[in-house]
Amino acid sequence: MMSDTAPFLAPAPRPHDKPLGFFAFLLTASRNPIELWGESAFREPVLRNDWLKTPTIVVNDPTLIRRTLVENAANYVMQPLRQRVLKPLLRDGLLTAEGDLWKRTRKAMAPVFAPRNVAGLARVMADRSQSFADGLAGRSEGVLDISHEMTLLTYDILQATLFSDDITGEPTEFARAMDVFMAHMGRVDPLDILDAPSFLPRIGHWRGRSAAVYFRKLIFDTAERRRRQMASDPGSAPRDLLTLLLECEGLTPSEVEDNLITFSGAGHETTARALGWTLYLLSQAPAEREKVERELDTLLPGLPNPLDWLEALPQTRAAFEEAMRLYPPAPSLNRMALEDDRVGDLDVPAGASVLVMPWLVHRHERLWERPGHFLPDRFLPENRAKLDRYQHLPFGVGPRVCIGASFAMQEGVIALASLMRYLRFDYAGTRAPHPVQKITVQPRGGLPMRVSRRAD
Repeated sequence: MMSDTAPFLAPAPRPHDKPLGFFAFLLTASRNPIELWGESAFREPVLRNDWLKTPTIVVNDPTLIRRTLVENAANYVMQPLRQRVLKPLLRDGLLTAEGDLWKRTRKAMAPVFAPRNVAGLARVMADRSQSFADGLAGRSEGVLDISHEMTLLTYDILQATLFSDDITGEPTEFARAMDVFMAHMGRVDPLDILDAPSFLPRIGHWRGRSAAVYFRKLIFDTAERRRRQMASDPGSAPRDLLTLLLECEGLTPSEVEDNLITFSGAGHETTARALGWTLYLLSQAPAEREKVERELDTLLPGLPNPLDWLEALPQTRAAFEEAMRLYPPAPSLNRMALEDDRVGDLDVPAGASVLVMPWLVHRHERLWERPGHFLPDRFLPENRAKLDRYQHLPFGVGPRVCIGASFAMQEGVIALASLMRYLRFDYAGTRAPHPVQKITVQPRGGLPMRVSRRAD
């Protein structure tokens, strides 16, 4: 049974009741793509629109999503617009690689994210999260931007787990560079939407170039230091992502760096955003927050091994998953059809854009009861059987499902439990945060919150 208390309606752009004109569409797509959608996008199983004579198919139905991204995945490659946005920084990282390069890269990374290895990182995740929570407790006076703070936390967890504390750079500088990158290079440029030649400068890319240069130098210096260690004393190098990639014979040094950047940037950014939104939503839903706090107070003392938390804390996990439903870390999965296909009642011609939008699917009126409301009980074990596998897509689906999905879920639940065990987060903004799509779904202006110690 779901909660009988009045649920919190999560802030989101209002769907349009009529189509946008050409220039309004162009401006909205470059500023905040999730504001593009009209009411029908949240009601219909499949939609078709043509943009600059290119058919665009939007797929919302779980059965058709399975057909597109799983059963016939080979027919759908990464959409060119998506590549134009991500390639400038990630180049040939796992998120943007295709064909044989993608297969080699995925195979090289698979051992790092094997269940046994991810399970072995639980203690480190808990220790770093608890240390971070202790630090927040010491800064409890005043207002903190929790969105920014979660970037610092997930960066610390990432560099401790996947890089064995051996990544160069300073956390606050990294977080600042990530904010710059997301604000500018994560933005869809109007020239990209118009498929303009690549030699025409994109203003956002120019503004974000300093961040791109910073990330490249950070990763180059980190990789070079590890290479020297492996050459001088091979047995001393930890068996982490950095070492495994440097040992991979199928990847060039440049491709290794591309993937290290992918995980240093996008790999931690998604979890940071999910944690920030979860804390915000719980701050606006006292009854739901009380459920999580009661669970932590009751169960955590008897759970010394953080590896057990993911399954033993269903209310905490449900809050995290519901936040990812309302604010999916990856709000769009964009593909292009190589050959003609048929999706539902619509013909998909070769060259068409096919969009599976978690932002739409997760808020679709045919799939969810009160889709805009924060109702974590949807994800409790007794309610999960009601959900179709393809209606909740926080990590994508099919062959290109996020390789770090289990890592991110484990990290998210452990971090959330560590933060909320002794701390309370109260939203301090004068207005509701406005979600903006810039690769991830971010709160415009951050998430100002007051952090206080909970009563023992």
